[in-house]
Amino acid sequence: MLIDLLYRLRKAEVPVSITEYLAMLDGINAGVGGYSVDDFYHFARIALVKDERHYDRFDQVFGDYINGIQNLFDDIIGEIPEEWLRAEAERLFTDEEKASIEAMGGWDEIMETLRKRLEEQKKRHQGGSKWVGTGGTSPYGAYGYNPAGVRIGQKTGRQGRAMKVWDKREYKNLDDQRELGTRNFKMALRKLRRFAREGAQDQLDLNDTINATARNAGLLDIKMIAERRNAIKVLLLFDVGGSMDYHVQNSEALFSAARSEFKHLEYYYFHNFIYEKLWKDNRRRHNETISTVEFIRTYGKDYRIIFVGDATMSPFEITTAGGSVEHWNEESGVTWINRILTKFPHAVWLNPESQTHWQRVPSIKITHQLLDERMFPLTVEGIGNAISALQKKH
Repeated sequence: MLIDLLYRLRKAEVPVSITEYLAMLDGINAGVGGYSVDDFYHFARIALVKDERHYDRFDQVFGDYINGIQNLFDDIIGEIPEEWLRAEAERLFTDEEKASIEAMGGWDEIMETLRKRLEEQKKRHQGGSKWVGTGGTSPYGAYGYNPAGVRIGQKTGRQGRAMKVWDKREYKNLDDQRELGTRNFKMALRKLRRFAREGAQDQLDLNDTINATARNAGLLDIKMIAERRNAIKVLLLFDVGGSMDYHVQNSEALFSAARSEFKHLEYYYFHNFIYEKLWKDNRRRHNETISTVEFIRTYGKDYRIIFVGDATMSPFEITTAGGSVEHWNEESGVTWINRILTKFPHAVWLNPESQTHWQRVPSIKITHQLLDERMFPLTVEGIGNAISALQKKH
């Protein structure tokens, strides 16, 4: 049965050799792998994965592999899958029911009401319209529906409408070594080039060598020059987690293409919108961050900024202090992105969502306006248009 895990990892392009696989089997036989799924996961990852850049792919393959085994056992034992039990709670509301659920009011009123609910509530609730619970129309809880809710106790988003998310979430780093099926993203990014001679003079200048030798009465006079490199400087800012999980493949393709095209490239992550801090490693995003003020001071105004995100969120997250779904931001997202755009006027936003979706989402419309309409789809054509915008004077 474990051989299937090896085949799945290889199919996902995680470089696992038969030697590493046999080492894992030896460890299991010796009892190193433990007797729980968590123990086996950590042991298998240590034994099979030699480069941390492949951890994300391993996690995805391992999750599918374990779920497949669990489903097989469920069928044999005859237990009802957890998804079936949850279906009753995560019921589909009719359009009439959804239309009858109105927003409770402004941001301050919703947060104040949540504070009171937490003080008053003494037990678990399901299917209601007031308390923090599941499967109902209350603005607070999980697996229900409300147009202006605070999500509590739900692993992933469903409607994309939550004003705030109470649970701590972990995100994965993008894989900058992902192999592209085509060279289209690279070719589109290649338009943003300005070559200059940089570094040590370690390349032969053939034409100048011939001319200098001729002028030197035939005596060889070798001339060297520095390598021509792309002098354009790029800052890539990736939205990660939440609804962006559906766009990881395109984001990784762009990341990989950019790493190969630009010598001067720096990247950072954010979630949903720009606030007072950014980070480089999603596994350490709670402990190792860079303040946005320091980010602005660190890089010169000659850098071009490319934001990558679906810009799909509650409008409060952009326009309101305290609007972030994960923490209390003292200043609004509008304030922070305007500071960045003031320092770096050459900026564009690449959106993986279809353009037909943009006009239906208020947060996308707001972001589009903040970028002076320099938002483009994350497609080959969209990247080409974004590059043209980055080359214009502002």
